Amino acid sequence: MSSSPATAVLDRNGLDALVEALRAEGRTVVGPTVRDGAVVLDELTAAGQLPFGWGSEVEAGRYRLVPRADGAAFAHTAGPQSWKAFLHPQREKLWSADRAADGRVSFAAERPVRPSYAFLGVRPCDLRAIAVQDNVLTGGYYRDDGYRRRREGAFLIAAECTEPGATCFCVSMGSGPAAEAGFDLALTEIVDDAGHRFLVRVGSAAGEAVLSRVPRRVADEETASTARNAVDAARERMGRSMPPVDLRTLLGGTLEADRWDDVAARCLTCGNCTMVCPTCFCTTTEDVSDLTGDHAERWQRWDSCFDLDFSYLHGGPVRASARSRYRQWLTHKLSTWYDQFGSSGCVGCGRCITWCPVGIDITEEAAALHDELADRLRRQDAEETQR
Repeated sequence: MSSSPATAVLDRNGLDALVEALRAEGRTVVGPTVRDGAVVLDELTAAGQLPFGWGSEVEAGRYRLVPRADGAAFAHTAGPQSWKAFLHPQREKLWSADRAADGRVSFAAERPVRPSYAFLGVRPCDLRAIAVQDNVLTGGYYRDDGYRRRREGAFLIAAECTEPGATCFCVSMGSGPAAEAGFDLALTEIVDDAGHRFLVRVGSAAGEAVLSRVPRRVADEETASTARNAVDAARERMGRSMPPVDLRTLLGGTLEADRWDDVAARCLTCGNCTMVCPTCFCTTTEDVSDLTGDHAERWQRWDSCFDLDFSYLHGGPVRASARSRYRQWLTHKLSTWYDQFGSSGCVGCGRCITWCPVGIDITEEAAALHDELADRLRRQDAEETQR
């Protein structure tokens, strides 16, 4: 078979062959599958483990798995996990120490074997999230060598969004529903009278090499046009959107807004939003030892700015109230992230809305802050006019 074109079409058998080709390279293939009433991310040994025939219904504080008659594999919205669970895992051992009989203590850094991941079905918003975490964790002050080892060589297969959920707002964050960059291969799933198939676009030399080993056919214009139209239609069906304003300036100008009290009265400070967020990266360390005291380990684990101890200094936490902790999270995500990393920390995936137990909606909060600021400015203008 000749070298692969820039675009091609795979059928169900071709998708099976794609997973087989990646596994033949020694890669651990990770993708969406159904477990425990949700679409979760897990290791796949065959394409048949993808959630064919399953979709999801989401709303603020609500997620339900629902069957689909068309048998689509990628017609679900984001589940409770993101790819950071594999690139930036919840717990990671950093080093261990042992005390010998003579009292000498030896230290050993943890050097795990670098995994060779292939991520299948990465949504465009999550592609952006991976790029955001790359910027944070592969260089500069917050460099994480464990993240870098896992990220290097990871093979990314995007799945363009054709079925946005009610909590999705990627369009207003400029991160979807089309996959624009950062992928090795990009799939657009089509199920119509012409059959079940996947338009494939090549995004890298590595992607072209893998595709060349998979049965495929050259993309016809009808299939390419159908794929484009499906993604364009998804753009018009986003469930939510951020207010069309400069969010960085908005959050910086509303630090004393009354709305923070309103959201604090509802927020449980549980940290769910930070756990499911694909870009939140904060960690802490914990030291553990055995009962003899002769063996100790240091572990890195996820932390949350909603935790009281997160801002603890001698004498107590800096941010003791729910108001201050929620404000810290939202202003960092939408505003001060720019000061640190040159971009927004939000990609519009909607997970924080779906998995908030009380249904707090980040887009609703941003809109309320905007309305309060606009009202305050109108009153100030009126007072100036009266003078």
